[in-house]
Amino acid sequence: MPMDSSVPLTPFHFTTSAPPILETTLDRILHVIGASWTDSTKELYGTGLLIFHVYSDLNQIPEPKYSSSAITNYASALCAWHILHGHPLSIQRDELKTILNGATRLTPKTSKRSQRPPLTIEAVKVIRAHLNLDDPRDAAIFACIIIVLYCVARLGEFTVPAISKFNPSEHITRAGLLHLWDPEGLLVMKFRIPFTKCSATGEDTQCTPLPGCITDPQAALENHFRVNPAPQDAHLFSWKHPKSGLCPLSKTEVTSRLTAVSKACSLSNLKGHSLRIGGTLHYLLKGVPFDVVKVMGRWARNSFTLYLCNHTLILALFLQADNDALASFNHFTMPPGC
Repeated sequence: MPMDSSVPLTPFHFTTSAPPILETTLDRILHVIGASWTDSTKELYGTGLLIFHVYSDLNQIPEPKYSSSAITNYASALCAWHILHGHPLSIQRDELKTILNGATRLTPKTSKRSQRPPLTIEAVKVIRAHLNLDDPRDAAIFACIIIVLYCVARLGEFTVPAISKFNPSEHITRAGLLHLWDPEGLLVMKFRIPFTKCSATGEDTQCTPLPGCITDPQAALENHFRVNPAPQDAHLFSWKHPKSGLCPLSKTEVTSRLTAVSKACSLSNLKGHSLRIGGTLHYLLKGVPFDVVKVMGRWARNSFTLYLCNHTLILALFLQADNDALASFNHFTMPPGC
């Protein structure tokens, strides 16, 4: 998608008859357009643009081979740059889509990320045995893992990208935890996430206590609060650092500890996304209907089916169940009209 070097790299081209636009107005327009992408997306797109420029400068294909998702993200970065600067793409959307489809088919297996293993309840029990729940960091991490798992949430929604980037308007605080009771009188723990990748106005997620269970989310959370007392405006999983004092729990802190314990326990190579996959698998294996799991995970579409693991075990539950359960399964697996 080369650019015409004769065209100045300034955003928004106007005809000579158009009234002049103040620089401050142009900056405001750029700010509004840029707000359509989250900070993490813009960081990813920045990487894509860098690779594109390196490619253009060297005029040769780089040695590393990229996955189809990486190529798609880089292409999206270029499209975003063109939109932001008011330049038309020199390639049609359907043509670009066809090229990306071809790149997906040609992607070598060595460039594809291995499927993330699910974090099972049994694995959580093993991990718990290797953690010191009287230690501030371990107490916060274990509570975070349990809550994310049972809420079928993204780890990044309950952590911060870095301890210096905690923002109460974007990250969950202790005030974001509410205790509710359903019509049957059962306690439900509701978590208010102020900002998510899918909603700038925030989303709610929830889970229920499991009294007497070693992985009881309420017990894990209460232990964390006992070991790490903090004000209501603090991050939900803030913990007492021995030198820095109260610190918000970062995603890196969780994944690093999870990796270290997993290796020590000879578990699968667990990653942060293993929690969301594990939560999905947990509820499906308990016979929770697909549409309920979809709502719990806050999926707008049926992309959550990509998280399905142990298909045989899941299918067995529905095939042995009554027709209503099987109908629920068909609703999400069969094409329209079936």
